[in-house]
Amino acid sequence: MKVLFYAAKNYDKKSFEPFEEQYPDVAIDYIDHELEPRTAMLAKGYDAICAFVSADVGAETLTILHDIGVNIVLMRCAGFNNVDIEKAKELGITVKRVPAYSPEAVAELAMALALAVNRRLYKAYNKVRENDYTLKGLRGVNFHGKTAGIVGTGKIGAVMCQICRGFGMKVIAYDVYENPSLKDFVEYVSFDELLERSDLISLHCPLMDSTYHLINLETIKKMKDGVILVNTSRGALVDTAELIEGIRLNKFLGVGLDVYEEETGNVYEDRSDEIMMHSVTARLLAFPNVMITSHQGFYTMEALAAIAETTLDNLMDAVNGVHTANDVT
Repeated sequence: MKVLFYAAKNYDKKSFEPFEEQYPDVAIDYIDHELEPRTAMLAKGYDAICAFVSADVGAETLTILHDIGVNIVLMRCAGFNNVDIEKAKELGITVKRVPAYSPEAVAELAMALALAVNRRLYKAYNKVRENDYTLKGLRGVNFHGKTAGIVGTGKIGAVMCQICRGFGMKVIAYDVYENPSLKDFVEYVSFDELLERSDLISLHCPLMDSTYHLINLETIKKMKDGVILVNTSRGALVDTAELIEGIRLNKFLGVGLDVYEEETGNVYEDRSDEIMMHSVTARLLAFPNVMITSHQGFYTMEALAAIAETTLDNLMDAVNGVHTANDVT
């Protein structure tokens, strides 16, 4: 069973290689190229490909893969909004993902971002490195006693609820499907009520038609003044242009983003020598109360190991025709 691993980084190889002995019939080749229509042909002669959330797994890519005999797509991530699901079904391509590699990894980063933008840790760090020990621009608020609004209470959102509870926050949540395991300390409310009551809003929902640009100027205006917004889920949950407008209206105490709409060409690439002439991300970074990280919510030792093992399990299930909760198609 031959697998072509697209957009392979050094940490990918290090996390997958320890599991290869458990799967002696699987041979993985790692390449730097991202999966897209013009690189799909590289998978000729392989049984399956492995891609990440930044890949282009659209209709054209899937058609090429199907034509060269590749009928298994392994997404080493939870998100699959970059996959043309209907086209995959039409072509008979099996697509599997890793829906819950480490909820704690992502939720802990979400709280880290919330704390960092609240207490201006990035600014404080740079000030002290320049021997500036003044407190100007560093004032934050106590989280204890405040209200955390969690949008999406699946595995990651549930962990974020628990973390916020540990900080002594009142936790309210919005989800189409309420999580019964949280009912003893989480109050479920409407989305509008969550916007109006929350001091901290953290997004943990999938990207679908119903959640696209969930955060826009209209919903931002419903938030409290001085709210903290964190997104570690999917970039397009937030309308970036309208978020910028909301920041200019002084609506936010802080904004922490591990994902953002413009990330596809940036994630895991070194663009430090480039001038980003029309970058919305650059405009976001110009604000003193915004912190952006590079889609690193998954990047812990435990999460990487879980991703590798689950992806290889998904491969064997696909080969054997076993359907699980990890199926996308």
